[in-house]
Amino acid sequence: MTADLEGRKALVTGGASGIGLACARELAALGARVVVADINAEAAEAVAAEIGGEAWTVDLSRTRELDTLALDVDVLVNNAGLQRVSPLDEFDPDAFRLLHDIMLIAPFLLIRASLPHMYARGWGRIVNISSVHGLRASAYKSAYVSAKHGLEGLSKVTALEGGPHGVTSNCINPAYVRTPLVEKQIADQARVHGIPEDQVVEKVMLTETAVKRLVEPEEVASLVGWLTSDAAGMATGASYTIDGGWTAR
Repeated sequence: MTADLEGRKALVTGGASGIGLACARELAALGARVVVADINAEAAEAVAAEIGGEAWTVDLSRTRELDTLALDVDVLVNNAGLQRVSPLDEFDPDAFRLLHDIMLIAPFLLIRASLPHMYARGWGRIVNISSVHGLRASAYKSAYVSAKHGLEGLSKVTALEGGPHGVTSNCINPAYVRTPLVEKQIADQARVHGIPEDQVVEKVMLTETAVKRLVEPEEVASLVGWLTSDAAGMATGASYTIDGGWTAR
C-alpha cells in the first residue's frame, strides 16, 4: 500500500471489533491518528492504546445527541452495525428503528458533522461499510437490507455534494465477513430457515457466492486503505463489492 495518511485524522465507528478493528489498524498503519468509536468503552480504549489513537465511547442509537456534533476528521469510516433476523410479520418495530438509527441516521449525522472540516481543507474521505445486502435482498432481514440500501443512497448524494470540495464517498459491499456480528446470527438463521446451526454457513451464508468462504476483516480494511488514499481521488459515488461473486448473478 502506497497511501500516506500522515497528518490525517480518521474516525472509525464500531472500531473495537470485527471490520472496524481491522480498519482502525489499517488506517493507523498508513499514518493516520485514529479515533476508535465504540459503545464498548474498555474495548475501544484497548484498541486505541494498541494503535496509538484515541477512544470515543458513544452509543450511536442515541441519534439526537449527534445533531449538533462537529468533527475535525479527514477520514470517516461508517462501520458500526448490528443485525436482527426475523420474518416481517414478526419483526419487532423497536428493533427495526434501532437498526436504522445506527446504520443510516447515525452515518448521516456523522457525515454532516464531518463535512465542514473536510470542505475547509479541500480534502476528505468517507467510506461507508455497506454490505452485499445494500445491493441485494435476503428474506428475514428487512431492517438490515433497507438500512443498507438507504446508506447506498446517502453515500451517492455525499459524493455528488462533496466532489467539488475534494471529498469522496463510497460504499464497500462485503458478503458475510468472519466477525462476531456474523457469528451471532447463526442461531437465528437456523431457526428461521429450519436447519441445524452447523449447516448455516454452508446452506445460507455461502449459497450465493462463487468463492466458498467467509470474507476476512483484513480484506475489507485493505480496500478502505486504498479508498482513503490520494490515488483514489476519482473513485467516488461507487459501491465496491467484496462478495465472492454473489452480485455477479
